Amino acid sequence: MADAASLMTESIDEDTVDFAPNYDGQEREPATLPAAYPNLLVNGASGIAVGMATNMPPHNLAEVVAAARHLIRYPGADLETLMRYVPGPDLPTGGRIVGLAGIRDAYENGRGTFKIRATATVEDVTPRRKGLIVTELPFTVGPEKVIAKIKDLVNAKKLQGIADVKDLTDRSHGLRLVIEIKNGFVPEAVLEQLYKLTPMEESFGINNVALVDGQPLTLGLKELLEVYLDHRFTVVRRRSEFRRSKRRDRLHLVEGLLVALVDIDEVIRLIRSSENSAQAKERLMARFSLSDIQTQYILDTPLRRLTKFDRIELESERDRLTAEIEELTRILESDAELRKLVSAELAAVAKKYGTERRTVLLESAAVPLTAVPLEVADDPCRVLLSSTGLLARTPTGDALPEPGGKRAKHDLIVSSVPATARGDVGVVTSAGRLLRLAVIDLPQLPPTAAAPNLSGGAPLAEFLSLETGEGVICLTTLAEDSPGLALGTLQGVVKRVVPDYPANKDELEVMALKDGDRIVGGTELRTGDEDLVFITSDAQLLRFQASQVRPQGRAAGGMAGIKLGGDARVISFAAVDPAADAVVFTAAGSTGALDDSYTTVKLTPFDQYPRKGRATGGVRCQRFLKGEDVLLLAWAGGAPTLAALKNGAPADLPEPDPRRDGSGTPAESAIAFLAGPPR
Repeated sequence: MADAASLMTESIDEDTVDFAPNYDGQEREPATLPAAYPNLLVNGASGIAVGMATNMPPHNLAEVVAAARHLIRYPGADLETLMRYVPGPDLPTGGRIVGLAGIRDAYENGRGTFKIRATATVEDVTPRRKGLIVTELPFTVGPEKVIAKIKDLVNAKKLQGIADVKDLTDRSHGLRLVIEIKNGFVPEAVLEQLYKLTPMEESFGINNVALVDGQPLTLGLKELLEVYLDHRFTVVRRRSEFRRSKRRDRLHLVEGLLVALVDIDEVIRLIRSSENSAQAKERLMARFSLSDIQTQYILDTPLRRLTKFDRIELESERDRLTAEIEELTRILESDAELRKLVSAELAAVAKKYGTERRTVLLESAAVPLTAVPLEVADDPCRVLLSSTGLLARTPTGDALPEPGGKRAKHDLIVSSVPATARGDVGVVTSAGRLLRLAVIDLPQLPPTAAAPNLSGGAPLAEFLSLETGEGVICLTTLAEDSPGLALGTLQGVVKRVVPDYPANKDELEVMALKDGDRIVGGTELRTGDEDLVFITSDAQLLRFQASQVRPQGRAAGGMAGIKLGGDARVISFAAVDPAADAVVFTAAGSTGALDDSYTTVKLTPFDQYPRKGRATGGVRCQRFLKGEDVLLLAWAGGAPTLAALKNGAPADLPEPDPRRDGSGTPAESAIAFLAGPPR
């Protein structure tokens, strides 16, 4: 059974080796390796103690480091706070962890159990049949094990509805297990049977036993981090003492050599006039008040090292060594500096080696609304919509933190509204419809200190039925005291909708649209003092106050918003808080491009665009270059702004351009979605 502190470091690491004399009797500092990181939580069972009693699942390096750094800053932090940084294990095979109660037990007392489910989707595998596509399996479960179990169950007639199982896994696309479903069977029901009867759902037991000061203890999350941090403090302190000692020794030699260089002629005369090296050593020590080590170093130094240039180098080395000794002394004499250094080293490791989370954490498996017990509290929460069309709700109604550090797929939140767990929210579509959505149907995300990631969300298609060509514009509350919805259409019409939503209707019309028109943008106003912004395909931007638009009933068709020229159309509509930092993003291209991709992009501060009257033409927001004649993408909103590709992966934005009507810069990535800070 291994020591608890050593379990959380690499097996070969500078920081775990005693500074003992080498074979030649000289002490040397080992080669510098990356600082040790919490290997106990990251590598799990493969890096823990010898013996079957210990079983720790892998965790995410960046999350563990974040928790450790928080504990350094706040030693009295409780478990609930630490679990916001480490919400649960992060398995290398991905999958979904269903039920977090067992994880919390393990983090509290060192023992617990959780269930891991495979990630599967329903797709058309042939023109006439549907199938289950499994892309992630539980930890330690391989596809061959699942296939063998399915075949045994089918042959024993304990599992029905499966026509065929194929393993299409390869190096290019990763795991892909195709389970073909017979006609007449519901794929979702078959999937539930697979979870119950096959290794597609497995239990994992946590038992954190380690040696602490020679005693076997079962440790929770906070205790594990505390043992590891105590080890890191000891390691860094010993390392600093060793380095300071070696630098002091070197400084002593450099100072002696500089003394000799000041009067090099006298040094040479004394050496030449001496009978032997022992007499030369004694005379130099007496003449220049040098130590034995300094004198021997001078005698061993070749004359070619005593030039003027070498003296300059030695003086520079002396100054550098003095500064390093002072810095190391400051670290050793100040507990705050020591903790700060350990925290910075951990942050550097997380930045270099950290990866995004693979495993999705769910409070519980999805259940139909009728199975939800009535005792579920109607607590405040927030309903979130990602750029890839995933819906989820948060466990509390607290404001969402701004994203920081490494971003993950599906983390771009394009719409966020406050709600309650047993309440409803509205979904506004491009066809002018408002669809009522029950919040309790949505998957709940686990609490986290970082910005939420919607990988565990559910697609819109599971809750709403949209017409062909109809898309979701935004989410909205159904509160009667709301300033209402602000909507903008393709043909430049604007409307403020009076918040009058009958509770007995699941579908409402919020705007009467003309033939060929559709809603291109919308948002629920927060104060009514926002600025409304239209951006057109011919690079015109119109900004005017929302107060210039009279609120209308749901059956009204709106009023003129922006004056369009020629064949121009509206491509973006938004409401922007004029008191907050905001930006405008535009992307230009050519209407003749086969793939409709843009060539240049531009990011401009929002305050560069003046207010104009409603129903006017606005001002130019981007100058077209040769070969460009249309804006293909535009967005206006709060800063800092985040961007994503079509698949939800994060994308980089260009540097801000202060020119209101300047030309763009070449596009580096095909940005498809943008969003500001969650409101």
